[in-house]
Amino acid sequence: MHIHSLHKWKHAHDFTIFNRLGERKTKQVIALTASTMVIEIAAGLVYGSMALLADGWHMGTHVAALGITVFAYRYARRHADNPYYSFGTGKVSVIGGYASAIALAVVALLMAVESILRLISPQAIQFNEAIAVAFVGLGVNLVSAFILHGHHQRDHEYRANNAHPGHDHNLRAAYLHVLADTLTSMLAIIALLTGKAFGWIWMDATMGIVGAVVISRWSYGLLRDTAEILLDGAVDPETVSAIRSAIESDADTRVADLHVWQVGPDHVAAIISVVTHYPRSPKHYKEIVSRFGDISHVTVEVNQAQGESCLLTQSMRVP
Repeated sequence: MHIHSLHKWKHAHDFTIFNRLGERKTKQVIALTASTMVIEIAAGLVYGSMALLADGWHMGTHVAALGITVFAYRYARRHADNPYYSFGTGKVSVIGGYASAIALAVVALLMAVESILRLISPQAIQFNEAIAVAFVGLGVNLVSAFILHGHHQRDHEYRANNAHPGHDHNLRAAYLHVLADTLTSMLAIIALLTGKAFGWIWMDATMGIVGAVVISRWSYGLLRDTAEILLDGAVDPETVSAIRSAIESDADTRVADLHVWQVGPDHVAAIISVVTHYPRSPKHYKEIVSRFGDISHVTVEVNQAQGESCLLTQSMRVP
């Protein structure tokens, strides 16, 4: 057999999302966030507001996290056809989301620690100046959230038309960072307004703790979802069970080994080992699996069973 004729039998391993629109919009948000970060950190130091400092710190870490998002898109695109990666670079966006989730967790921890210290040792706040800057930060965050949310909706519609809809965890992480900034800005405004009106300086630090708790929950959710994919966790157990049942309903076939997992946000792979007295070609079993949607990469091992067929034994028992 000529070696060139083997190409048609090769599996495709490009499971990468080419989300150029998401990448471009993320760059726009980075520019907005970085500009506001400098303003808020400076204002927080000058006016003595923990809420403003927390918002500025968020923006600083989120600029870095959003940078991870852009890097992940670019790296996945450049190495999509690199044979060094056995199942392509589809998980690069998931790694980006995981790294961003860790950044969120670190920010939440720093917020909580600093807020507790401010509760123990309150500091004077120049409310008028701090409130003005907080509203500027909120405006920027709302614009950033709108930029990414508009794309998130289109991305969702795209995924809905695929057999195995997944999540662009890279874009989700960027969106969560922007939401965290928006939440922190809102809490800062609440703290500053109530502090000015009623003299409740402690509200500034309290809102920092509230923000830390909420952001920690977002971080945990993203860590859980991305870690499951990175560790090759199985897809929906019901789907796996249905695939097993469909294969085992064919003659006397039994599934000795079955693995179904995500290799990219919208791509699923399967490795199946069957044992039967009536072996068919791997293509036959792949066609059975294809009933459950477009599984991107399927590998089938067919093993000849030893001994007497259970179907033959059952037919002999029929009177």
